[in-house]
Amino acid sequence: MTSTDAGLPEVPQSDARTTGATRLPRLLLAVVCCAYAVGAATGWGSTAVAAFMGDFGLAGAALAASVSCLVRGCRVRGRARPAWLLFGTSSLMAALGNGTWGWYEVVLHVPVPYPSIADYAFLLFAPPAIVGLLVLAHRPHTPAGWVCLLLDGWLITGSLLTLSWSVALARIARGEEGSPLQLSLALAYPLLDILLVSIVLGLRFRGRDGNRTAVNTAILALAVTVISDALWTSPTLRNGYHSGEFLDAGWFAGSVLLAWAPWVPGRSRRRSGPLPDHPSMAGRRRAVSWFSALTPYLAAGVCTAALLYNTLGSRSMDRVVLVTACTVVLALIVRQGITLLDNISLAQELAQKEAHFRSLVQGSSDVIMIAGPDGVLSYVSPAALGVYGRDPAGLVGGRLLDLVHPDDSGHVLWEVRRFLAKGPGTEPSARVECRIRSGGGEWLHVESTINRYRDGLILNSRDVTERVRLQAQLQHNAFHDPLTDLPNRALFTDRVRAALSGVRGEGRTVALLFLDLDGFKAVNDTAGHAIGDELLVRAARRLQEAVRAEDTVARLGGDEFAALVAGRLDEDHVRDIAERLRTVLSQPYRLGGSELTVAASIGIAFAEPGAAPAELMRNADLAMYRAKSTGKDRVAVYSPELRADLARRTGLEQRLRGAVRDGRLTLLHQPVVDLVSGEVAAVEAQARWRSAQGLLLTPAEFLAVGEAGDRTARLARWLVRQSVAEAAVRWRGDRERGDREVPVAVRLPARRLVAPGVFETVEQALRESGLPPRRLILAVGGGPDDTLGGSLDELARRLAELRRLGVRVALDGFGTGPASLTWLRRLPVDVLRLDRSLVRGVAESAVSRTLVGHVLRLGRDLGLLTVAEGVDGPRQAAVLRELGCRHAQGLHFAGPLDDHRLRGVLLRRSLPVPGPGAPPSPRPPSTTLSEGCADRRRERVPRHHQVSDLPERRSIEGPHDETPVPPA
Repeated sequence: MTSTDAGLPEVPQSDARTTGATRLPRLLLAVVCCAYAVGAATGWGSTAVAAFMGDFGLAGAALAASVSCLVRGCRVRGRARPAWLLFGTSSLMAALGNGTWGWYEVVLHVPVPYPSIADYAFLLFAPPAIVGLLVLAHRPHTPAGWVCLLLDGWLITGSLLTLSWSVALARIARGEEGSPLQLSLALAYPLLDILLVSIVLGLRFRGRDGNRTAVNTAILALAVTVISDALWTSPTLRNGYHSGEFLDAGWFAGSVLLAWAPWVPGRSRRRSGPLPDHPSMAGRRRAVSWFSALTPYLAAGVCTAALLYNTLGSRSMDRVVLVTACTVVLALIVRQGITLLDNISLAQELAQKEAHFRSLVQGSSDVIMIAGPDGVLSYVSPAALGVYGRDPAGLVGGRLLDLVHPDDSGHVLWEVRRFLAKGPGTEPSARVECRIRSGGGEWLHVESTINRYRDGLILNSRDVTERVRLQAQLQHNAFHDPLTDLPNRALFTDRVRAALSGVRGEGRTVALLFLDLDGFKAVNDTAGHAIGDELLVRAARRLQEAVRAEDTVARLGGDEFAALVAGRLDEDHVRDIAERLRTVLSQPYRLGGSELTVAASIGIAFAEPGAAPAELMRNADLAMYRAKSTGKDRVAVYSPELRADLARRTGLEQRLRGAVRDGRLTLLHQPVVDLVSGEVAAVEAQARWRSAQGLLLTPAEFLAVGEAGDRTARLARWLVRQSVAEAAVRWRGDRERGDREVPVAVRLPARRLVAPGVFETVEQALRESGLPPRRLILAVGGGPDDTLGGSLDELARRLAELRRLGVRVALDGFGTGPASLTWLRRLPVDVLRLDRSLVRGVAESAVSRTLVGHVLRLGRDLGLLTVAEGVDGPRQAAVLRELGCRHAQGLHFAGPLDDHRLRGVLLRRSLPVPGPGAPPSPRPPSTTLSEGCADRRRERVPRHHQVSDLPERRSIEGPHDETPVPPA
């Protein structure tokens, strides 16, 4: 039932539940009314009981109806509230009249005077009820509607007045003796009842609170009361009436019905839309419509019957009857005239709308067809010529299914039968897509909306061929790579899932190959992205030609491809396929007038029982990265150790992130000593990880050798920030004490320096800490395993930016491989750090001593300051000083120191060095490492050591070296 205006929540109920909920109250209501009727018919057993039940019984029933309606009126909202309040007031008047009547007859045992309070109370019963019905009535929306409503009301009222006057009221008016007040009271009561009946018959009502059943029950209660009043108006019944008679049962039933009316549950109605009409409901609405249309003529018939009653009787024609009948006839004539004009207007409007809709149908781009019950077309709109390319007249008379594609006819027939099997109210229309042959012989994709039309169907069809093609193209694009037209990741995953679900029997293998093009980034950087895209297209074509027809090749993104191989294959066969793919991809590509070459790293993963597509693809990815890490351009097969290695790296990543967050990383500093004076020229910051057992682990112990990624990047950023921050604190302390300022050296791998954000990190750290840039030395690590390929130019550019900022650059680990000379030639550096492997045998081996001497002489010729690493004994320090090495670092002087020990060393200012014996130093002993860098660069390099054709060397020898250091 829909919620009422009282604000109660909407509770959808079925008709069966509603019927069950109202059956018991109806039964009790019928029992009470029947019991009262039986008591009234038998005279209640005694005169006293009859008088009491005829007076106070009716008063109690009317009072109950009044209380029920008033309570309902207080609870509801909207226009229903005044209606229920008026019905309650009307019943209260009836209760007052019956109570007054009983006071005289039962309590005082005297005849009821005429007129009395009871007569006035009964007279006031009808007006509130009339106003309440008017509140609930449907109101016309046009002046003509109001005129017709008034005419219909007068037709009913006049007819009933004519009949009532002829039957009873005329005799009351002629036979009533007494004052005019008594005559008025005698006539007013039946006239008000006639008006009340006229409103009930002439108006249509609606439930303002959403419960039409309650309104209909209230109208029925008022109708029963009015019928009882009409019977009592008859002089025969009125003169012989006494309380407790059977006529009281009608008034009692009317009051009881009115008391129950506000609480009658209504029919279920869903908010989402009207329920399908039941045949009984449709018939009931048709009956109501017919009754409303015939009401004026029925009223005229009643008036005619009254005239015949007066004419055929042995009495003269009454003036009231004659005047009233004439006005009724006049009202009927006017009513018919208005109806005729209204029909003419409706016919014109209908003709206009028909012409309008005909023009819409004929001018519509959609094809409108009407088919009979046998499927034969009876109408085809002119749009068929433009849409189908067929003459509409030639289609009329043919069967609808003859136009449909044979493969779609069964589907169309099934949809039509399903649509017709449902009721008209359940599914107003259906939609079906099929192919229809055009006049040119091609099949068009058509979307049709089917509606019921009399006994057949009306179809509204449109050509959706372009939309179907676009949908197919969009679907293809959704599952294929736009560049190579290979399946993308989504479609490839579906193929892998299907292959895994189809693994049955021995000998059937599902293998997934992950391919990555080695060197593709260099092609993009050198030849451009257009050439790179064309290379990817050529590579995709080679892959498709190299695999079997039942295999699937996909592009997963960038330069990553994948191949799905399934069938009765062994591991060696799959390896042969992978090697063939690697060979095919590694062949040269002739693009843009040049020959380009890339390699391919391939990872293979075999499906295990119960494996998921994501797991298989992840295993192949791990195998591919293993192939890259072991030298590229090779094939690797997945093994569980790769997953364990991944888990180890992941756990290490998490622990390192936690160490940075929780402060478990710390810095140690190892002094760099002047071999002549023994003073500390610089300190090198070294990171340590404090383990849970309190041990300090070096990066080599918690990071794999050559490992790159987010872990080393995070460690490098932390090392730069922390080293600069602590160096700034020491620098401010040295300035306050007037001590010599000692720079800090930070060792970073070359691949970290070319990574994005390093320059910004250094610049931000210097700016936030206030450390002068000249007090920071970045040592670039390089060697045979870190050649960087095409990124060496990028490394030179980054180092030049750092030097322009004021930071000093050192080439770390010099002497470990042939790439050191290339780096020395191309990189702008200030300090040359000899690798410990070159220094290790300098005291024992003449060959090592000669090599170190040549390297030191090379550094002096290039104007670079030299630092020897790994000086662990006094003989090494003495030999290095003899060879002209200025600075050294190693366990002979001091190992990595914490803050407390470092402060002690810096306060002593010097560390023990071997005794004299070496040639005097060309520099004062108090020179620090950063000051020595500047002084060395100011020395004139001999002409035969200058490399004029290398712009990198000009950054050391030219005016750039004299760039002033920006203030801290």
